[in-house]
Amino acid sequence: MARSVNAPFMLVLFLVLSCSPFSVVYAIQMNMKSVYCTMSNNCDCDFNPDIKGLEWDLYKNLYGQPLAQEVVSEAVAGFLQMESPDRPLVLSFHGASGTGKTLVSSMVGRHLYGAAMGSPYIHQFIPTLHFPKADMAHQYKMELRRWVEGNLTACARSIFIFDEMENMPPGVIDVLVPFLGPDHVLFQTNYRKAMYIFMSTTGEEIINQLTLKTKLKGQDRDDIRLRDLEASLAQAVFNNPNSGFYQSQIIPAKLITFYVPFLPLSRHHVERCARRELCQRGACQRADVAEAVGRAVSYTVHDGQHFSSTGCKSVIAKVNLFL
Repeated sequence: MARSVNAPFMLVLFLVLSCSPFSVVYAIQMNMKSVYCTMSNNCDCDFNPDIKGLEWDLYKNLYGQPLAQEVVSEAVAGFLQMESPDRPLVLSFHGASGTGKTLVSSMVGRHLYGAAMGSPYIHQFIPTLHFPKADMAHQYKMELRRWVEGNLTACARSIFIFDEMENMPPGVIDVLVPFLGPDHVLFQTNYRKAMYIFMSTTGEEIINQLTLKTKLKGQDRDDIRLRDLEASLAQAVFNNPNSGFYQSQIIPAKLITFYVPFLPLSRHHVERCARRELCQRGACQRADVAEAVGRAVSYTVHDGQHFSSTGCKSVIAKVNLFL
């Protein structure tokens, strides 16, 4: 008969952990997860990809972004088809606020883990919250390295999302260089199964100008190809002092798998966002509200072409106003 666990011992252990610094408790948790991974030889956690669901979600609910739909769905599907990828999937999303970058990152999480941002294996970083002081960059680098390494040990299929990269202190992100390439080795962990998503408004001027030129030529947004923007976006984030990738080794080392541009949205797209929000509330028939939202959103005029200044970001608040 198995010996029962001593109750006083468990109480002492609980008190010790409760009074221990966060770093100590975190280290114990990581060691326990590492032991589990080693014994079970399975560190994919709750990973349950639904690629068809992701493709359909992108097609149905992401408006005005044909290029992003194509690149993200093909990149994720291609990456997951590789049983042993030679490097992680690294996506860098660029575009104005409200154009769908956060929406797409949540779609990826939902269709790979079934929980959008709620999964313990999806880790989101916001520079203004997690890395607010530029003079603490060295400390942030050490903490970020420990955090990423610990979570990869616990779950090889971890997803790391870095929002607002334009606010990241320069130099901090370079600590990830060893994790993004093909050479780094973590004990008992295939770190190459991880995914990284960076989101930034850096490069939005380049994207907007190309979209404008395309429209003035009488061409469709679907005519814009990735090759038309990728090199320019890489140069923009590398040379911009307000970019978290400023002078970063990540760029010349070509560790970004794809630079994904998000195009500016017109009134037509804003009204589609409003209709989606209305349908989620059971009010699909309220076309008048969608039109009112479209009129109320502010637009930036470029050579007679109107682009929403905030994309679809203010749609929910304006639906509340007019509904």
